[in-house]
Amino acid sequence: MFPLIGCCSEPEDGDGYRRRHQQRKMQMLTFWRDGAERQLAALNAAISTLERQMQRGTPESQG
Repeated sequence: MFPLIGCCSEPEDGDGYRRRHQQRKMQMLTFWRDGAERQLAALNAAISTLERQMQRGTPESQG
């Protein structure tokens, strides 16, 4: 069997581990924020489109 990546690295001091943990946490949080921003942009676009359709009185809004 091959050793797992990172399992045989040199031991880190407490500060190094904490810094690496914080960096990974920052990456995770920014990933979640980016996804939430995409969803919010999609919702805003859908609301905008619906408002325009309602103002025009298109057949889609009357059906």
